[in-house]
Amino acid sequence: MTADGFRAFPPQVTFRFKYTCGCDPDQGQCTLSYASPGEHASQLVPATLPGLDEADEDIHLVSTALLPSGEKLQLFRCGDDFSIQLGDEELMGSTDHVSEEALATMAAERLADRGGSVLIGGLGMGFTLRAALKAWGSDAGIVVAELVPEVLAWAQGPLAHIFGESIADPRVSVAMTDVHDLIIAADELFDAILLDVDNGPDAFVQLANDRLYSRSGLRSASAALRPGGLLAIWSAYPDACFGKELAEVGFDVDEVVVPAYAGSETDMHSLWFARKPDA
Repeated sequence: MTADGFRAFPPQVTFRFKYTCGCDPDQGQCTLSYASPGEHASQLVPATLPGLDEADEDIHLVSTALLPSGEKLQLFRCGDDFSIQLGDEELMGSTDHVSEEALATMAAERLADRGGSVLIGGLGMGFTLRAALKAWGSDAGIVVAELVPEVLAWAQGPLAHIFGESIADPRVSVAMTDVHDLIIAADELFDAILLDVDNGPDAFVQLANDRLYSRSGLRSASAALRPGGLLAIWSAYPDACFGKELAEVGFDVDEVVVPAYAGSETDMHSLWFARKPDA
């Protein structure tokens, strides 16, 4: 514990920083800035954070996967909790998944037909998939695009207790490919596309994901949706520009802020629900 009352975590443990987004009115671009712990020590995790005590269990590296970019994806375990990280950035954890579930639940609520075709970008820890299976009907078809084979192996191995029977559900098929490739190949095929493949629409974790959230990527998503279909996007932070980008492509946009975890009043995530106009 530090003199300021904050716990000194091992290097593998990451901190959630406050992100700010600023729009450039001349170029129509959105830039991301974030504070390092050295700059704002008040943003570190308090030592009194619920669920942590002086006898915390050790953090173990369970498995590693290499991304096409050459970057390293790592699965960590601490007691009963798991975390998937890219470098020093946590992509997802097994304890905080309210917003990932809301992405699917709120998308389904905005569609009259719950028996259509759904594309989910990224398998993750399966929380969005499980919520989609609950929200959509028995005649729905759900395709999950996952680029990294090890992530599927984790779902069937060390994370199997989290996934349950979701991957084996007859409505589900897993495509081992980039979700971008499925989107650009589709022509009014999907009723909903749910994207949670980065920490936000600025492709902060992987620059290659920018092609999903760029204007051309959003147009491709619109072309892949049936008339009245819905594009739903998850973000760990707000983005004042992104809703405008969606609207300028032709979507009817609804932005929702939801708690990052149950009971949170300050740590929030952003969801965009963009509806393609009816024909």
